Amino acid sequence: MLNSANNHSHDFGERGSADTTAALRQAGIAQTGLPGQIAVVEVGGVRVAFLGFAPYATANNLLDVDAARRLIAAAHREADLVVVSMHAGAEGAGAAHVTGREERYAGEDRGNPQAFAHAAIDAGADVVVGSGPHVLRGLEYYHGHLIAYSLGNFAGYRNFSTTGVLRLSGILRVSLSDDGSLRAASFTSLVLDGDGRPALDPSHAAADFVNRLSVADFGLQAVLIQGSGNLALPGTATPSP
Repeated sequence: MLNSANNHSHDFGERGSADTTAALRQAGIAQTGLPGQIAVVEVGGVRVAFLGFAPYATANNLLDVDAARRLIAAAHREADLVVVSMHAGAEGAGAAHVTGREERYAGEDRGNPQAFAHAAIDAGADVVVGSGPHVLRGLEYYHGHLIAYSLGNFAGYRNFSTTGVLRLSGILRVSLSDDGSLRAASFTSLVLDGDGRPALDPSHAAADFVNRLSVADFGLQAVLIQGSGNLALPGTATPSP
């Protein structure tokens, strides 16, 4: 499955977008992210719906929250589990915190990531994963569901800054029960080298950074990463040193 809802999916216009869709279809890869598009993949007899949103009319538009709710609700009726990806929020080292407000970058309205994520879960999403800020953000537990507001940059090659906190990244693994409830989750800390290539980070700097953000931004609803990498839900545990 590939999500194409982001700020570069139309860099080569409608022809480029159509060529991408055709290439994915030929390769047997399900696509989401274009207006009205839901990707449904069956795994072990379980139907999983993926929906990608970005703050643009050329994508499933997260700025139109009512339309997003309707699309997510339709996916919830069609599939057993619903995973929502949102390309939302400001960018850069100074944009690590979830503000709870509308966020802008380079003159663009990038939406209110927290309000959108909450609306997505209320409409039927089982987990929400964010991208776009190019920096890690915190983890929130909302109405029994996990929200990861940004996992930073997983990899690049001399195209992203890798200084300071921008070098931190991570891999999030999530296991859901067939009713959509969170069964287990873990976070693996990564660090990017100067070229943007990821490697495992035994210092767990990314996990420590995410924990600080989660507590600061979500308080009692913060999800914390333990020393083992497993995620602890609110009120269940505190992260190991």
